[in-house]
Amino acid sequence: MAKLILLVASALCLATLVNFAAADADDFDRFHIKGSVYCDTCRVQFFTRLSKFLEGAKVKLECKNIDNQTVTLTKEAVTDKSGNYEMVVMGDHEDEVCEIVLAESPDTECSDINNEEFTRNAARISLTANDGIVSNETRTVNPLGFMRRTPLSDCPKAFEELGIVPDVIF
Repeated sequence: MAKLILLVASALCLATLVNFAAADADDFDRFHIKGSVYCDTCRVQFFTRLSKFLEGAKVKLECKNIDNQTVTLTKEAVTDKSGNYEMVVMGDHEDEVCEIVLAESPDTECSDINNEEFTRNAARISLTANDGIVSNETRTVNPLGFMRRTPLSDCPKAFEELGIVPDVIF
């Protein structure tokens, strides 16, 4: 009788372990992406005390095949009142280059993304479980900023407070 109980208990433990392993394997193909969008009010390409987060900004996730550059995945998100966005992506994209790019600003004064003097404002993101990142579920993207057409008049004072002299003419 004791052997039967031990056998049943062992089988139950093994079944639980198999179900747990199967559930974790499914999670490796699901990625929760988080990020934020701000208005670069001083046109310096980093967040300052004068920058503001944008509600209603659109971002786009775009993945392309490494070899032939064909688009394999696109997905859009819109920022909330705090300037944050989230999206869930299914599938492993190990052989692809994935980026979050700015798509549309709700603020007409802060929408200069096609200015030739600056590069495309995008953030690369790894969407594979085979990349050494411990947390395979959540990917946090660096903040992305739309530029204001003209810097605010308070920007020089903000830079002085930071002890920096930017390469921007006011």
